[in-house]
Amino acid sequence: MKNIAILHYSCPPVVGGVEEIVRQQASLFRRHFYPVKVIAGKGGHFLKDLHVELNPLLASDHPEIREVQNAPEGDGKTNNLNIFTDRIASYLREVLFDVDVLIAHNVLTMPYNLPLTRALHRLAENDHVRVISWNHDSPYFYDNYPEYLKDGHWSLLRTYNRHIEYITISDRRAEQFKELYGLEHPLPVVPNGIDPIRFFRLEDTTWRLIKEQDLFSADLVLVQPSRLHPRKNIEKSIEVLAAFKKKNQKVKLLLTGAFDPHETATYDYYRKLIALAEQLNVLDDLVMVADYTFKNGHKLTPDRVTIRDLYLIADILFLPSKQEGFGIPLLEAGMIKLPIACSDIPPFRAIAAEDALYFDPDEKAEIISDKIERFLKDLKPQRMFRKVINRYVWDNIFHHHLKDLIEKDPVTNH
Repeated sequence: MKNIAILHYSCPPVVGGVEEIVRQQASLFRRHFYPVKVIAGKGGHFLKDLHVELNPLLASDHPEIREVQNAPEGDGKTNNLNIFTDRIASYLREVLFDVDVLIAHNVLTMPYNLPLTRALHRLAENDHVRVISWNHDSPYFYDNYPEYLKDGHWSLLRTYNRHIEYITISDRRAEQFKELYGLEHPLPVVPNGIDPIRFFRLEDTTWRLIKEQDLFSADLVLVQPSRLHPRKNIEKSIEVLAAFKKKNQKVKLLLTGAFDPHETATYDYYRKLIALAEQLNVLDDLVMVADYTFKNGHKLTPDRVTIRDLYLIADILFLPSKQEGFGIPLLEAGMIKLPIACSDIPPFRAIAAEDALYFDPDEKAEIISDKIERFLKDLKPQRMFRKVINRYVWDNIFHHHLKDLIEKDPVTNH
């Protein structure tokens, strides 16, 4: 497993777009058990037990670096640019002694610390460490970039180095850097992502459940917060799950309700549901949250926070009850804008009115699954939610892009 370092002018708690990407990538690699350190000019220790190296010479606003950039040739006797390049290169060699891969965010493309840019080119050319330039932006993409960037030392910012690997964040940026560097092909694209664990403040147990059940790669996640009771019509939920599976869709049903093992009727109903799921070949797609045991043998003990977390990561609240006195889950779903598909019974109608998808609780599962598909297809926010989860969650980006990028052997260009 490779040792990784992430480099930027600054890191959290400094606030900024790239700083947040640094936070998210550091957290991501740690979740996947990579040794990782962050190197920056300013910031602080923002994750527990994360190694953060701070050196003011790497910052974008260090006064001596600014002075050097204003007069890179020095006084004619001493080349200040070379002096600071040497100092930074020496420091980086020291802190990168045990690093296999250095991810440098924007520091090879932006004009905020030219000695740092030069030092990184030197390190890459000397095979000290595998350098990946993560290109977010360039001043040359804008018509009003400063005149001084056109010549001299600054041309390094638009120079492609065959000893450096380049990544950019979108197809548009890939085309722009292709033109800037004079390449025949666009740069590889790895999109920026979002970390739902931090965004939603998910509990650690929820994240373990997500990871073990691979919920972020599902096509659809249904959540049913119902006790195990025949009037909750959970058989229908399992049949609908099977109907989706017949369409070759990867669907998960999160069933949160508990059963009392000492209550014979409830336990018999639980065993009946498990037998039905086995018969319909969807047992692996049914997550009985209240009875869930992690792979390490620990039991999941769900609480109200766990249920809220499941609402946040689900695509739709599914309630096929035959009878209800009220319907609190509909209120909870409304609070977080979670779409609702429920049986057409008076208590649910009284709460949701025209703002839910209704079906007859005795309707065929195939028909209900078709209705859900059509319903969600017309909900643009929900389509966007699923697209973000599948394409832009950092853990999916890791599996689709980053793992191979980090683990591949370096290409020798010498």
